[in-house]
Amino acid sequence: MTSLRAEVDRAVTALSGAGVPSPRIDAVLLAGHVLGADRSEVERRLLLGGELDEALAGRLVDLVAERCDRVPLQHLTGTAPFRRLELQVGPGVFVPRPETEVAVDHVLSELAARVLAGRPAPVVVDLCAGSGALALAVADEAPDASVTAVEVSDLALAWAGRNIGATGLPVTLVAADASADPAGVPGLAELIGRVDVVVSNPPYIPAGMVPIEPEVADHDPELALYGGSEDGLAIPLAVAVSAAALLHPGGLLVMEHAESQGESLPRALGATGRWVDVADHPDLSGRARTVTARRAP
Repeated sequence: MTSLRAEVDRAVTALSGAGVPSPRIDAVLLAGHVLGADRSEVERRLLLGGELDEALAGRLVDLVAERCDRVPLQHLTGTAPFRRLELQVGPGVFVPRPETEVAVDHVLSELAARVLAGRPAPVVVDLCAGSGALALAVADEAPDASVTAVEVSDLALAWAGRNIGATGLPVTLVAADASADPAGVPGLAELIGRVDVVVSNPPYIPAGMVPIEPEVADHDPELALYGGSEDGLAIPLAVAVSAAALLHPGGLLVMEHAESQGESLPRALGATGRWVDVADHPDLSGRARTVTARRAP
């Protein structure tokens, strides 16, 4: 047996030396993963002088070495928290980030307003669903909503399917290009003009702009990252065309974007004539993050 505190301290030192941004949090979460315990339980065992057997200590050392190589923490633990959910993630799917949770707040605010107005159960579509994070969070926190998630990547679809199955939430999964004409997509064609909210976290990184974080640049799928043009707006604007077809007049688009696109994306949406009440919103750190727009009459 070996001291849990000693192993966690060694992990923190190694992770710090590798430039991992949150070495102690990662060390504790990796220890929790090998122990089958959550973070609070690991902290409790650290206070009480808990121990690890040699096999678990060796497993922790191996995981720390992978994290030092900047393999995403979520790939090592197999899960990523998103609002009230714990989602399954891994190679081939974009790891949901905390800043994306703000998009759910905008969706929920719109749905709450509909309830106050006495409108019928809402219809929500998540375009570029990835792991299903946005769709599942909406289904979890707005149980009256009918939620559809649209994703084109086979690998991402598999992860989304796992998360739908694991959570048991009633999300319909559609395999399709989110920028395609919905009229030709089974599962979407019947929703044209009937959707209340479209939410999307599309690929938006400008072409040629490689993310600084190795976890993103080396491990997130390129299909989920790059926006298809020098300004990164080609795919978001194509997805917005599909969203406009799905939404009824007055329906709401909620779309995440890069910090640098806080002016360019709203301006581009407004210039199409499809949208009114275009507004941009910061995330919890004050960075431009999410645009909202209403389908023009």
